[in-house]
Amino acid sequence: MNTLGTLYRVSIFGESHGACVGALVDGAPAGIPLDERFIQNELNRRKPGKSKLESPRKEEDKLEILSGVFKGKTTGAPVCMLIRNKDADSSAYERIKAIARPGHTDWVAHEKFGGFNDYRGSGIFSGRLTAATVMGGALAKLALRRKGISISSRIISIGGCENPRQFDKIIEGAKQAGDSVSASIECTANGLPAGLGEPRAGGLDAELARAILAIPAVKGIKFGNMQDLGSINNDEFAISKGRIITKTNNSGGVLGGISTGMPLVFTVDFKPTPSIGKKQKSVNFLTKKETELQIGGRHDVCVGLRAPPVVEAATACVLLDLGLQAQLIPRIFK
Repeated sequence: MNTLGTLYRVSIFGESHGACVGALVDGAPAGIPLDERFIQNELNRRKPGKSKLESPRKEEDKLEILSGVFKGKTTGAPVCMLIRNKDADSSAYERIKAIARPGHTDWVAHEKFGGFNDYRGSGIFSGRLTAATVMGGALAKLALRRKGISISSRIISIGGCENPRQFDKIIEGAKQAGDSVSASIECTANGLPAGLGEPRAGGLDAELARAILAIPAVKGIKFGNMQDLGSINNDEFAISKGRIITKTNNSGGVLGGISTGMPLVFTVDFKPTPSIGKKQKSVNFLTKKETELQIGGRHDVCVGLRAPPVVEAATACVLLDLGLQAQLIPRIFK
């Protein structure tokens, strides 16, 4: 499936080296003041080429909105947004199109789609398509902030190191060695009411896990700060300024799939970029022969560097969707 959500539905389209990448958003509330500058800024946070530690691919990522907006506000009709691909270089992929790059989707995509898939830059499986998630999430953020809900994130580790002062050094070292590194990102949502989410499969954490794990390179998600002893892990309840709170937030703001009203906090783990400059063993899945390859092209050493706005966007989509389901967020903004 290329669509996320039940009432607020974000359908992603395009390929890494195709004409464009975009999002078709169906179910956005009518009357949201559409701040194009805000959406563009969110795209700018994600786009490549901002530093020497990121992919050298230079894309303008200029936002185009094709439908669903009239007189500066959403109409309730589907909102179609896209960015054009202007700096795609497919030359490095032709010579290895039948070789399964370790850590990549080449072989499984070939098996899934019978060889008809666009293999250039990993096609629909590329991190490039996270730009579409950012578009849908930015629109969701515009609706959520009108209800006092905000989302933020930060990189908390690179290559297992939790010292931010060492991040650049670790990434540069991996780059020089023709290698890549992992990253972990902490995301926080503030302003959520208690009661958001549905039991079991429709739980806040279950829906978030589904959306977050759909982000390329994500290998894990953890809510809160679990402790080994129940006496420490349990968040005791208290009254503060007339409202029920918990003294700690080890649960990450979720109990039984339902928000507690405390900050929603979770950590997302990104694997090292599978595209590395070292020689690796593999196979040609057409000839069924073993081979070696050394990957060229333009790649991030650490995908986590550009991931925070993507994690925030996926979170925003889920929160707005659940908010609409619970009727905590209106279908029309007056």
